Amino acid sequence: MQEAQTMSPAGRRILETAEDLFYERGITAVGVDLIAERSGVTKRTLYNQFGSKDRLVATYLAERDQRWRAHVRSAVESCDDPVEAVTAPFVALHTWNEGSARGCAFINALAELPDAEHPAHRIAAHQKLWLLNLFAELATAAGCPDPDTLATRLLVLHEGALALQPLPVDALPECTRLAHELVRAGVEAVE
Repeated sequence: MQEAQTMSPAGRRILETAEDLFYERGITAVGVDLIAERSGVTKRTLYNQFGSKDRLVATYLAERDQRWRAHVRSAVESCDDPVEAVTAPFVALHTWNEGSARGCAFINALAELPDAEHPAHRIAAHQKLWLLNLFAELATAAGCPDPDTLATRLLVLHEGALALQPLPVDALPECTRLAHELVRAGVEAVE
């Protein structure tokens, strides 16, 4: 996978163009011809930079994953209360997906790339497992009695809000409210 710090300006343009196209049109619907044309490079340059479309897709998702994790960590770190920190990924989601009409890029990638051995599928799957583990860690720090069960429930709410995003249904506020209730109920059960 191409490292961001060693990426040439042409590589960066290709990646930014690919990200826009993959998200807006879908990974399988976008070919390297269109990416090369839109980024102002030849196909040869694209292949020299990334080696294959699969590696370009994996790089796109890996960079998006890094940005998402940093965004979530920032939301978590801004919480003074460990109980509030458990639901910080929901707060992060409010700002992350503003203006995103196609929902979660990782859910979309998992649907489009069902082969578990595809490098981009693995990145998308690891992103979801990372969030599950983060919920469990935060729930443990908040003193919730069954952090693994709570983490699974929170992930279901979080991903449900994402999956409904392309519809004219704003489920995120309700999912956030339910997440707060689940966390509070868990904490109150041990008090």
